[in-house]
Amino acid sequence: MRNQFDEQLELLNVELIRMGALCEEAIGFATQALLEGSAASAEKAVAVDAEIDQKEREIEQLCIKLLLKQQPVARDLRVISAALKMISDMERIGDQAADISEITRYIGKNNSRSKVHIADMAKATGKMVTDSIDSFVKKDLTLAHDVMRYDDVVDDLFAAVRRELIGLIAEDGRNGELCIDLLMVAKYFERIGDHAVNIAEWVEFSLTGKHMSNEGV
Repeated sequence: MRNQFDEQLELLNVELIRMGALCEEAIGFATQALLEGSAASAEKAVAVDAEIDQKEREIEQLCIKLLLKQQPVARDLRVISAALKMISDMERIGDQAADISEITRYIGKNNSRSKVHIADMAKATGKMVTDSIDSFVKKDLTLAHDVMRYDDVVDDLFAAVRRELIGLIAEDGRNGELCIDLLMVAKYFERIGDHAVNIAEWVEFSLTGKHMSNEGV
């Protein structure tokens, strides 16, 4: 019975890796759509978001099967509970990548210099998503903590984008609509970083039984 349970837990790890890879893909296509004004990349990001939604349902079913049939206790129960929380955050990452792609349809190939820092945000948040999933699979608490700290990098980049966009509007009020769109894109990337932090916090819970939301309770 334990061998079967371990096999299903390993399958859960594999499926989470696949879902994380899809999130990276969605972020990559959304970034490409932004930087190159590529409608094809925008459409691919939306298509990958649909795959992420499907993967969430599959993993959810696997977790429910593990809970009902195997009746896990202690750490195993924490692992499965954390996975259920993590896929919710990954699903939101997919949604936000799709939202970014939708906005890029209005931005087109405009070469705003603020796109440079937004591209840096995309790279940073992609790294956070990858590392947060890796920390779960590898049971690496140090890597999970690194993800939490790295969120400061994304926050600093968002602040830089915001300053630059304010400057662009000050230079020419006609930049207003573009700047609002770019600010929304930057905000979505910031939220993706927040979701990666959430995933890392659930990794910590799965390993230690402690979660940030319970501090001070």
